[in-house]
Amino acid sequence: MTEKTTFVPVSYTGWGALDHLLSEVERFKVKKILVVTDPFLKDIGITDKVTDLLKSGKFDIDVYTDVMPEPSLALGESLVDYTRAHQFDMVIGVGGGSALDLTKLAAVLAPHEGKVKDYLNLTGTKRVIEKGLPFILIPTTAGTGSEITNISVLSLETTKDVVTHDYLLADVAIVDPALTISVPPGVTAATGVDALTHAIEAYLSKSANNITDALALQAIRLISSSLRTAVKDGENRQARTDMSYGSYLAGLAFFNAGVAGVHALAYPLGGQFQIAHGNSNAVLLPYVMGYIRSSCEKRMKDIYETMGFSSASMSQEEASSRCVEELTRLVMDVGIPLTLRGFDIPESALDQLTKDAMKQTRLLSRSPRELAKEDIIKIYRAAFDGVVSQ
Repeated sequence: MTEKTTFVPVSYTGWGALDHLLSEVERFKVKKILVVTDPFLKDIGITDKVTDLLKSGKFDIDVYTDVMPEPSLALGESLVDYTRAHQFDMVIGVGGGSALDLTKLAAVLAPHEGKVKDYLNLTGTKRVIEKGLPFILIPTTAGTGSEITNISVLSLETTKDVVTHDYLLADVAIVDPALTISVPPGVTAATGVDALTHAIEAYLSKSANNITDALALQAIRLISSSLRTAVKDGENRQARTDMSYGSYLAGLAFFNAGVAGVHALAYPLGGQFQIAHGNSNAVLLPYVMGYIRSSCEKRMKDIYETMGFSSASMSQEEASSRCVEELTRLVMDVGIPLTLRGFDIPESALDQLTKDAMKQTRLLSRSPRELAKEDIIKIYRAAFDGVVSQ
């Protein structure tokens, strides 16, 4: 049996990787560039590190900052319209997953007909048919993995949907840990657990293979050993570097193997309550892992060992249970609430959350344990009450 593995054509990773930006832009022979970025990054000077390099190359630059966490469909529509109207030659995304996902839409859908909503995975009637503008993605957080995936996630009224196609793969990804130094502890924690969730779900996915396993396990090793330090000491260069590499590897793993139940249940939390995606994953991670543990004990034992714990004298059942305990402890240690109550989600919302999670069939299909409606409501209930299955 053969297996397909897809990667971004060119990636630069490591401290100082941003130095390669100018030569990569020049390679595309472009003149007019749209830079999509978070307004906070513009205010603190991170975006300037990118635009100053571009200005030295005499490019015509327009900086677009109408970006917010958990971007809405309306925000995506506005940016695509803006890109079409101003006839850019290239788009560069600088920021977290929101800025990068919006950049993908701007670059790829600008030459297409219709609205962004026409290309949504669950309800769209149109398909991406041409590559669009060249684009470069530069993450400033270690978490989403958006810089090396072909997915753009948008918030709808009560849930989320995606635009996905291999044309949404960046032409160049630049992953420079130096750009993550200024990320606040709360964002570091949320995006870090997001990256860890990507790696864990990729390793447990029904679509996992030998290549994604290697990527996922190394990501788990790097993230689990450095996240607490990155949250407590944001200027720790080694921790920031390990987190950036871990996030990058986790992105490659889940892009090819997929994510599953945690993400399927997290999407409605973001859609209905505007909870940051990383926090949505983090609050659900222990409960989903506890619920599916019996279907993937051997692999969860592998995860436990990869996190640095010995399981030589343990059965698979015991080691997998310990794995859930350690994941719960990690979420707690980085300061993320462990219950839905902690995010002010009312008990009355559980039924609608379940209905919206059931729509995420693309994600649920990869779970090692089938998650039907009754399973999903049990997981939400457990996350509300704070009772992790063992």
